[in-house]
Amino acid sequence: MNAAAPHSSPAAIELIALTKRYAQGSPAVDSINLRITSGSYCCLLGPSGCGKSTTLRMMAGHESVTSGDILLDNRNIPNLPAADRGTAMMFQSFALFPHLSALDNVAFSLKMKGMGKAERLSRARDLLDRVAMSALAGRKPAELSGGQQQRVALARALITQPRVLLLDEPLSALDPFLRIQMRAELRRWQKELGLTFIHVTHSQEEAMALGDTMVVMNHGLIEQVGSPHEVYNRPASEFVARFMGGHNVLNTPAGKIGVRTDHMQLTPAGQAAPEGPHNQRAVVTDVEYQGTYVLLGLQKPGASQSAHATAELSVMVSESAFAVRPYSLGEAVQLSWAPEAAHPLQAQRCAPVTATA
Repeated sequence: MNAAAPHSSPAAIELIALTKRYAQGSPAVDSINLRITSGSYCCLLGPSGCGKSTTLRMMAGHESVTSGDILLDNRNIPNLPAADRGTAMMFQSFALFPHLSALDNVAFSLKMKGMGKAERLSRARDLLDRVAMSALAGRKPAELSGGQQQRVALARALITQPRVLLLDEPLSALDPFLRIQMRAELRRWQKELGLTFIHVTHSQEEAMALGDTMVVMNHGLIEQVGSPHEVYNRPASEFVARFMGGHNVLNTPAGKIGVRTDHMQLTPAGQAAPEGPHNQRAVVTDVEYQGTYVLLGLQKPGASQSAHATAELSVMVSESAFAVRPYSLGEAVQLSWAPEAAHPLQAQRCAPVTATA
């Protein structure tokens, strides 16, 4: 095996009643239970303040644990120093030393451990080659692009041969085009290395593109765990449906339901059937051209119907269908959906859940 390669059998992390409580206020992380499958790419997703970054920092050893356990390879690690846990952290800012070359940045942790210069530089060169940065080994961070700095940061994290790589919003500092490119590279590296990647993000698109599994968090709790397909198509709660986007949350006689915006049909009010269990009246308040489709924002009758009103509902209409029958602001319409397109939604989670990612 190459000296720079990671451990051959990556471990799963298990969180048991993990809690982080500060001096005042509600817990930042509230007794969550989660088992992350070995060798998977897991994305922790949620709005700012939901507890996802705090959870990651507790795994890394950069944040103390109030109560609960973190098991890596069935070893409880909360009381271990960060360097002895078998995890490595890749930070949002990359945190490269500005005065060191890319090569010396990657080799730095081995220098701190007392490894000889020849060996540590050899291992650092191997990893820079793995991330296609060997030609730029002598450059300092200021002489590298954002994507190149990210590759150096990844190589530096991997040189300690971690069992689990923790990534704290690693793409947020990049421009949109580079962000998409680096998503593909992160996914490829994870598959090639066979490591467990745990990636924190606030971007739904990023989590769906990268994750084998998504863990959606809110107010320190886990709302839902599942594959991107499962979470997007069958959000478990009203919060997940609204946060993931692409869904309408509706109150019907049968209860609260979610329906995907592209699974709803739109009919001019004059041609519509009476309102029933699978259709509702609305008024168009927004029309947004999105290229392959037009997104219509809608308000229920009786709500503010000005052109600047916040849409309660939305419907995706294909560009070709909208060209044949366009809709205009203020027009009365009727939404309808097939019964099988709807699924029930729970209220926000109010108790810890045990979940496997």
